[in-house]
Amino acid sequence: QVQLVESGGGLVQAGGSLRLSCALSGRTFSIYPMGWFRQAPGKEREFVAGVNWNGDITVYADSVKGRLAISRDNAKNTVSLQMNSLKPEDTGVYYCAAGRAPYASPSRLQPDYRYWGQGTQVTVPS
Repeated sequence: QVQLVESGGGLVQAGGSLRLSCALSGRTFSIYPMGWFRQAPGKEREFVAGVNWNGDITVYADSVKGRLAISRDNAKNTVSLQMNSLKPEDTGVYYCAAGRAPYASPSRLQPDYRYWGQGTQVTVPS
């Protein structure tokens, strides 16, 4: 059974940091791109960051560039999102997702991701 399990969310003051992790199991994820998405209250889910199979290629939403960093450890089957200088607008449920195509570059598009986690809440009070 394929599982993506996010952890590390919580409440943090503006300017603070959090590190989200996604534990992968049930298939070989090491050859697939991975992504993080988020959904703010009352808004559509949006792309945050993506990484290719070996970590050489990363892409970010403009709103998070320079503050958030995606990484992966294929030996441990984990994907992480380091979140620094957090802002109230970063509040939302953060989802980890596994891409459909092996060895593909990371995509910003949700249909390009096949498996999704349940999400972890990040709250940055204003």
